[in-house]
Amino acid sequence: MSTKKWSEKNFGDFAKVVNDGGKTLSYSRLSGVKILTVDGFAFKDLNKNGKLDPYEDWRLPARERARDLAQRMSIEQIAGLMLHSSHQAVPAAEGWFGGTYHGKKFAESGADPWDLTDQQKKFLQKEHGRHLLVTVVKDAATAARWSNKLQALAESLALGIPVNISSDPRHGSDATKEYNAGAGGEISMWPEALGLAATFDPKLARTFGEVVAKEYRALGITTALSPQIDLATDPRWGRFLGTFGEDPDLAVELAKAVVEGYQTTREAENENGWGKDSIVAMVKHWPGGGTGEGGRDAHFGCGKYAVYPGNNFREHLRPFVEGAFRLEGGTEKAAAVMPYYSIAYNQDKKYGENVGNAYSTYIINELLRGEFGYDGVVCTDWGITGPEPPTEDALGWRCWGVEEGYTTAERHLKIIMAGVDQFGGNDELEPVLEAYRLGAEKYGEEFMRKRFVESAVRILTNMFRLGLFEDPYLDPQKSAKTVGKSEFMALGYEAQLKSIVMLKNQNQTLPLKKNTTVYVPKCYRPQQKDWLGNPIAPSYGYPVNVEIVQKYFRLTDNPQEADCALVFMESPNNTLRGGYSQEDAEKGGNGYIPISLQYGPYKAEFARDPSIAGDDRPGKVKNRSYKNKTAAIVNAADLQTLLETREKMGTKPVIVALKMANPTVPAEFEPYVDAILLDFGVTVQALLDIISGAAEPSGLLPAQMPANMKTVEEQYEDVPHDLECYVDTAGNTYDFGFGLNWQGVIDDERTKKYRRPKA
Repeated sequence: MSTKKWSEKNFGDFAKVVNDGGKTLSYSRLSGVKILTVDGFAFKDLNKNGKLDPYEDWRLPARERARDLAQRMSIEQIAGLMLHSSHQAVPAAEGWFGGTYHGKKFAESGADPWDLTDQQKKFLQKEHGRHLLVTVVKDAATAARWSNKLQALAESLALGIPVNISSDPRHGSDATKEYNAGAGGEISMWPEALGLAATFDPKLARTFGEVVAKEYRALGITTALSPQIDLATDPRWGRFLGTFGEDPDLAVELAKAVVEGYQTTREAENENGWGKDSIVAMVKHWPGGGTGEGGRDAHFGCGKYAVYPGNNFREHLRPFVEGAFRLEGGTEKAAAVMPYYSIAYNQDKKYGENVGNAYSTYIINELLRGEFGYDGVVCTDWGITGPEPPTEDALGWRCWGVEEGYTTAERHLKIIMAGVDQFGGNDELEPVLEAYRLGAEKYGEEFMRKRFVESAVRILTNMFRLGLFEDPYLDPQKSAKTVGKSEFMALGYEAQLKSIVMLKNQNQTLPLKKNTTVYVPKCYRPQQKDWLGNPIAPSYGYPVNVEIVQKYFRLTDNPQEADCALVFMESPNNTLRGGYSQEDAEKGGNGYIPISLQYGPYKAEFARDPSIAGDDRPGKVKNRSYKNKTAAIVNAADLQTLLETREKMGTKPVIVALKMANPTVPAEFEPYVDAILLDFGVTVQALLDIISGAAEPSGLLPAQMPANMKTVEEQYEDVPHDLECYVDTAGNTYDFGFGLNWQGVIDDERTKKYRRPKA
């Protein structure tokens, strides 16, 4: 009889088992799971059959365990694994999946904030779902308790398969506003992805990935639906801020660094670099979503076509195949991939299909899995299997290329046969089962069972690598101490400072002295809609918290009393659904309008006509040209505020802090200001530390700034570095890699390595 090599401790909701020289286990005493002792070690009897099965044996490799478990699963159970839920909120919130509790609105239910809703229970019990996407999180302790509830319920069910919780990016300073909306919630704040790119520092990006992984694990999150490694080669794209910019070399290194930080536990306790600090990176969006014609986005029908006028399709694969798929640590490559909604127009040279990337056998099976040998999980972007939305700018199901001639089940089958494993945003089992039945009729039962098992093995392998089958439970107090701890906050703040780019500093306007009196003009925002279509009320007021400004400088509302003006602006906002006007369509036009990167009126005299791509279906728009139409800018008043401020200030300095979501045409405002700082999603405090001289600017432009809209229209959507760049009044060219510090133009190891030589 072997000597017992484990000990157990009770943590209230769960028990923790420590193996001497083996894996740590945790389990719920209410789930029915018992501990087995084999060779002196403890193992969880997840299927409750009284013996140690291979998938329960933590000594075996992850893929071997996954194969054993997949073979034990019914088609219904595998189909449940293929669901990756629609959006969740913790606690549940009205309007989101899981927004009611026992038939009542959550706020009226009186339930514990970490308890499970009826829909969540149904998703686990009836739909066999095990992958949930979380959006809003109240605080770390609540998230940990909610996660424990999920895991206990899942553990009590057949086979004891745990839950994998995922999240979209939540560490940018804007994303944290939503996280911090609840009392006590706080997470470390970093610049947005474009801000990380502005640091030109892969080591910092690796640190970012490591911090995100630690905080996610403390929240119960084990899969990141990030990083977004699309090359942003069209400056008009509405998701530019979420990328690492337009340069392939920089994007390759940053993609590799962040994914390495996510997945590799430095002191790995699992196999091949995976450990307690690892999360799965679901890199997106294969094969690149930044080439929508005219800069339009594929969330909407108006932006469904990705075009390649520069024949540069292959360059967009580099951040994936040379970065995320070529890691130096033991995890080897990003463990999951998300294709984009868009149709890679005329890029399928084998089958000739123009369908959304997740539907494309060429894009997934031939290219990703075949040519590049990728055998990780492929999960669709959210909501692509339902019917076509009613208008080109409506936010609904994004079944591009298969809008007609397919049922919902047939769309599922086409995606499965293309080589995809999971359906993002899908909560219902039946369409997947119907797809299985259709496939069995067409290809045979044996073939379809084998195909489903193939996906199950991929999905389960990642879950075994993460240690979810062994130790899924969290100590809420420990989670609260980990998330947003001072060390992580300091690292994020340092990154914010390093991301800020100074473009102009005429007569050494910056830094300002401590007792400077500054004027901060208020700004106006008209009524508008967010990208979900929800109305946003008009507003007028200070663009930042002036109480923070007053900690650095004297503040006045009278420009005559001020030593200088500090104007906070945002880059021209066309909204994410930019490029389409339902009003234009209703008046007899084709609906398409330009996306502009300037505030003032812009008429698209140099636009392409006819468009490269269009819809050949009867009654649809074939020519999507917007030539000679005018753009609509939501925040055009920003420019007017700046020009009025210049007039009020006379010869006194005017400083612009520009929050840049997209490259912007500086010609409208640069000649009228003395200093320009670019903010890629940082806190006001970080900007003020630069303005006051508490820190020195060191960021570099991660993208070119266009001289005018003519060059924007004439550049190719798929080609980087092909703009005519703006030259300012000091003679500086706002090209990729440009930036100033207190001494002048930055020329260091980063610029030598990455800056492109002049043609």
